[in-house]
Amino acid sequence: MSSSKSPKFDVRPDESIDDFMDGRLQLIQSRKGYRFSIDAILLSEFVSLKQGDILVDLGTGCGIIPLVILLKRAIRHAYGLEIQPELADQAIRNAQLNGFGKKMDVILGDIRHPPLKMSSADVVICNPPYRQKESGRINPDPQKAIARHEIRASLDDVLDTARRLLRPKGRLAMIYPAVRLVDITVRMRSFNLEPKRIRVIYPGLESEAKLVLIEAAADGRGGVKLMKPLIHH
Repeated sequence: MSSSKSPKFDVRPDESIDDFMDGRLQLIQSRKGYRFSIDAILLSEFVSLKQGDILVDLGTGCGIIPLVILLKRAIRHAYGLEIQPELADQAIRNAQLNGFGKKMDVILGDIRHPPLKMSSADVVICNPPYRQKESGRINPDPQKAIARHEIRASLDDVLDTARRLLRPKGRLAMIYPAVRLVDITVRMRSFNLEPKRIRVIYPGLESEAKLVLIEAAADGRGGVKLMKPLIHH
């Protein structure tokens, strides 16, 4: 990753433009606020996509997930939903900066009340807050706090919205702490989202699992594929 400032694009004093994927992708991000993690990249590579899919990213942040997908996959359109105005503005500028202004829309809104048409998405994707609202220390930076703790949206909020947005047999893909795997699979089924693919992420060969990638189908049949583990330092 490299960082630079572009005289041709609106970059604020507290922001930088970072190059990724050998310069094929540029992202405006906050220098000290919320910055995306590798989890977003792992999720963008895991999700099942078909040519012509319409994708909705819940809590899009700076827009990293739909931008990576648009760069590498032939989907029809991507929508990023973000509740924080500063991050939504970054995502809008990032879509324009990377030439996806016509294939990606960013919507300022609440996951619990999305201003989107129901049953309109083939795929919903979400890198949600991992920690429950009452657990652990809340980061004093509001952007980081909302990204890491269920302050603005709980797991049930994400699943409920995903189910309402998805067309029949549509897919939901998420990344979540391995320690909460039972929570997410049980809650998915309560919203008629059937887990279909699971991939566990380990930080090393001798380490316990830290994260899990999971994809579910709306009103899908039972039966889950446990994929080969991913070792990622």
